Amino acid sequence: MASHRKSRPSGARAAGIRTPALATAALTSMALFSQSAEAAPAEDGKPSLEEVEKKVDALYRQAESATEKYNAAKERTGRQRKQVDTLLDDVARRTERLNKAREELGSFAAAQYRTGASVPDTATFLLADSPQGYFDQDQLMSRLTSRQKGAVDDYVTQQSATMKKRQEAARSLEALTGTQDDLKAAKTTVQTKLASARELLSQLTAAEKARLAVIEKRQQEEAARKAAELAKQQAAAAGREASSSAASSASGGSASGSGSDSAYATKAAKAIAFARAQIGKPYVWGATGPGSYDCSGLSQAAWKAAGVSLPRTTYDQVNAGTTVSLADALPGDLVFFYDDVSHVGIYIGNGMMIHAPKPGAYVREESIYYGGESIIHSVVRPA
Repeated sequence: MASHRKSRPSGARAAGIRTPALATAALTSMALFSQSAEAAPAEDGKPSLEEVEKKVDALYRQAESATEKYNAAKERTGRQRKQVDTLLDDVARRTERLNKAREELGSFAAAQYRTGASVPDTATFLLADSPQGYFDQDQLMSRLTSRQKGAVDDYVTQQSATMKKRQEAARSLEALTGTQDDLKAAKTTVQTKLASARELLSQLTAAEKARLAVIEKRQQEEAARKAAELAKQQAAAAGREASSSAASSASGGSASGSGSDSAYATKAAKAIAFARAQIGKPYVWGATGPGSYDCSGLSQAAWKAAGVSLPRTTYDQVNAGTTVSLADALPGDLVFFYDDVSHVGIYIGNGMMIHAPKPGAYVREESIYYGGESIIHSVVRPA
C-alpha cells in the first residue's frame, strides 16, 4: 500500500477532485435558506431558527475537527510514552552498570589505602568533574595496571553513555508534556463546542424543532436525488467498461486490472459488512469501538476487519491510498469531507455511504451529499 501513497493535499486539490465552492460549508445545504419563510420570525434578542441551525452545525463541525486533533494527539502521546518508558528503562540499566564500574574503581582505592601503593588517587578520580581528563595524563596512565585501565575505560564509557541517555530521556519527556498539553486543549475544545451546541438546541421550542425536522427531510430528499444521479453515472460508466472488456476479450486481448479489481472488491465487501453491522451504534468522539465510534474510528475498524491497517485520523487516512475521482468511486472507498479533511465515510455505492455522522447521532447509511456537494473533499481507495 505504501507504494501508492500520496502526499497530504495542500492548496489545490488532486486531479479529478472538484474544488469546493464553499471552503467551510456548514452541514446544512442552501435549501435551508430557501425554506426560511417556514421558520418562525425571530423574537427580540433571540436568534432566528436559521441562525440557530447554522450555529449548531458550525459547532458540531468545530467539535469534529477538534476530535481529529484529539485523536492525533492521543496517538502521539501513546508513541511518546512508550519511547519515554523505553529510555527510562535503558537509563536504569546503564546506571546500574555505571554503579558497578564505580564500585570496582572504589575497590582499587581501598586497596591503595591498605597497601599504601603508589597508584593514582582513585578517590580523587571518582570526585573529578572529568574522569577521562584525569586519567589522560601520561604520568598517571603509565602507572595503572591493565586491570585498572580496563576498569577506568569501562567507567568512562558507562558514564558517557548514561549521560547521553538521560539527556535523550529528558527531551522525550519534554515532548511528551507538550503533546499532553495538545491533547488536553483538544479535549477541552470538543467539550466546549458540544456544550454550546446543546445549549442552543435546548432553547428551541417544540414548534421550532418540528420546522427544523421538515427542513432536514427536504435536505435528505435533495441529497437522495443527487445520489441517484451519481448512481446512474457510475452505472453507465460501468456498462461502458464492461463492453470495452468484452470487446477486448473477443479480439484476443485481456482486461487489465481485473485480478486486482476482484481482490479489492473482496476486501471492500468485508469492510462494508463490518460497517453495516455497526449501524445504530452511537457517535462518540475519540471512540474506536466496539460499542461506539467517531468517523475515523469507524473507517479504521471497518478496513481492519478486511485485513487492511489504516491510520487513526482522517488527516492520515486521506493519504493511505490512491485518490480517485468521485465518478470512479467504488464500494469500500473512503469519502472525505471539508477542506480540513475532518470527516470520512465508507462508500457503499449508488451515492451512499456508512458513517458516524456527529455527536448525538448514530452510525447510519446516508447520501454522500448530506451536506451538499461542495463539502466533498476527495475519494481515496485504501487497498
